[in-house]
Amino acid sequence: MTARPTAALFRSSMAGHGPTEFSGGVPLHLRPFVRIGAALAALLLIALAATFCVAAPVHAQGSNATHIQGALLAENGKVAPGGGDTLALSFKPDAGWHGYWSNPGDAGFGIDLKWTLPKGVTLGEAQFPVPQTLTIAGLMNHVYEGPHALLFDLMLDKSVAPGTRLPIGLDAQWLACTDEICVPETGHFETTLVAGPGGKAATASFDRFRSALPTPLDRPATFEVANGMLRLAIPFPAAAAAPAPHFFASADGMVDYAAPQRFSRVGDRLVMETRAAGASPQDVSGLLALGDGTGLSISAAPGAVPTGGVPLAGSADPAAADAPTLLLSFGAALLGGLLLNILPCVFPILGLKAISLSRAAIGEAEARRDALAYGAGAILACLALGGLLLALRARGEAVGWAFQLQEPAVVVALFLLTVGIVANLLGMFTVPGLAVGDRLTRSGGMSGSFWTGALAAFVATPCTGPFMAAALGAALLLPVPAALLLFAGLGIGLALPFLAIGFVPTLRRWLPKPGAWMETFRKWMALPMALTALALGWLLWRLGGPNLIIAGVVAAVAMLVILLLLGRGQRGGAGAVPLLAAGALAVLLLPPALVAAAPERSFAAHNGRSNSLPFDEARLAQLQAEGRPIFLYFTADWCVTCKANEAAAIEREGVARAFERGNVAVMSGDFTRRDPAIARFLAAHGRAGVPFYLFYPKGGGEPKELPQLLSQDMLIDLAAR
Repeated sequence: MTARPTAALFRSSMAGHGPTEFSGGVPLHLRPFVRIGAALAALLLIALAATFCVAAPVHAQGSNATHIQGALLAENGKVAPGGGDTLALSFKPDAGWHGYWSNPGDAGFGIDLKWTLPKGVTLGEAQFPVPQTLTIAGLMNHVYEGPHALLFDLMLDKSVAPGTRLPIGLDAQWLACTDEICVPETGHFETTLVAGPGGKAATASFDRFRSALPTPLDRPATFEVANGMLRLAIPFPAAAAAPAPHFFASADGMVDYAAPQRFSRVGDRLVMETRAAGASPQDVSGLLALGDGTGLSISAAPGAVPTGGVPLAGSADPAAADAPTLLLSFGAALLGGLLLNILPCVFPILGLKAISLSRAAIGEAEARRDALAYGAGAILACLALGGLLLALRARGEAVGWAFQLQEPAVVVALFLLTVGIVANLLGMFTVPGLAVGDRLTRSGGMSGSFWTGALAAFVATPCTGPFMAAALGAALLLPVPAALLLFAGLGIGLALPFLAIGFVPTLRRWLPKPGAWMETFRKWMALPMALTALALGWLLWRLGGPNLIIAGVVAAVAMLVILLLLGRGQRGGAGAVPLLAAGALAVLLLPPALVAAAPERSFAAHNGRSNSLPFDEARLAQLQAEGRPIFLYFTADWCVTCKANEAAAIEREGVARAFERGNVAVMSGDFTRRDPAIARFLAAHGRAGVPFYLFYPKGGGEPKELPQLLSQDMLIDLAAR
């Protein structure tokens, strides 16, 4: 059984309480910049979901229902005024369960502590023992798999009178996980100290607790960040042993947790190199685990880091890319882009290019230039979208592929653009290089082909098809150059049919001969483009309600008037530049103005089957715990493939009856507007967009990932098992 990255989802959203289980997908590691500041929301939701543990006078044991039992212990129990004591929050996980370090890594959630202290008592910061690494499906977790304790130095003010009782309370929240399930847990702990001469310390247990803490490094370390790599020079005697070192960064967003760490010895320094997660920090702090249960607390300042040295055995090069994996991912992106050409969301754009390819006979060189221009447009558009996606995720935004269609301003711009294309196809006006019958020139023809390819990529890529989903999931995890290579492969695949036609004369000879039919064909192509405009209008209503769609229609009518005047000017020979400039200005300025004027629509009602449950990770876990089969699907109003699957399979009466007979719970996630919880769930399963379908079998177990195109028979068969 393959372990799945369940804890990553609790770290990112903490959407409820109770056990949550996730499975399926392909191995991956999430780059640190996909995690945004959902910790505050997570704390709130855990607090609402949690149940308090039963308190005891001297120390409180967690509830019997918890999988990590806690206890609050005092080393001495009596504190002299002006003196101090040590408290320990001791944890004992059940077999197979683990808790988390202060920085949990790619997954999980750090502990939250709220103390209730009497007057005169102060506590120091929590001291965490040396953690362990735990990799689940490519996610690097910083965990404790056995008994461990957090220590706190307690100080008592001199003004406290001897004999004063000092009740101390603690409300703690933490996450308990196995490889397949996570449970948010809480505990209420109490202990009472007495101001007075110190008694006999519980040295045996507390000495054991202290021995697990890292040793503070007595000399400063240095670090530098260059070419996306963090290099750290740690003072460390050449004769000292470091059997399996690992650096745990104390702050989030400092390093790529799952990236390999390469260690080498340069004299009395241990040099660590790994992938950085973002911009160069002002300082670096963390913990160096040596691999034998001990560790060093490190604080580093910017400075020189020596090069060379002797690599430690088994140390990997973090900058090296896995060439076979990259090659396979590039092939998947290429095939995914190629298959986009047959998906329904691309058909209107294909009609535009078919007109271009069926124009009057052109020369060999001109055909190649035309094909290269189309390919350049498709590739650069995919690179631009991919680069923007990576930049947003680097800033901490939880976005997925097709994020552009989640923004009302972009949808308004596309709506106006498609309306303009319909007007062009109906002959209301002409644009050099796009209109049928224009002479194919180097300026007009190549420009038209370039923008047609860019438009095809921009509108087509929201539909993630076969091969493409895994490739895009991998792209979000790779270094930026490798990720951009995969996005370029997607554009190459999308442009491949037209590149083949441009460079293979035999394929061009198969095209229909030019004739009067081309004018009729052009007008018929206005129909699918008009249907696309209607679909975008519906999406406007879904995104912004009636105000936005009314504003969009008014803007489209105004634009059509401008284009009609432009067409009359073209036919009469008048200069059309001022009108064309006005139309372009309207397209650029209207979208943000319309979006600003329209109130954002509430998406409280989920998009999916009328009897389906809205996506909720906690509810999903509860259904799994009940042993019910579950059909989980993610959709969006802008995803044509999603809507085709819903109409052809998911929403069919036969499927509904089969699901009812099989007691199948149906859960749907609406990704029309940006939803961080859905984005992270998709990313944790190696996906960057929709559609995405999972079927959880009866009685629990690994879910089955379904193909991008569904059928009634497939769903009925799954429900009957």
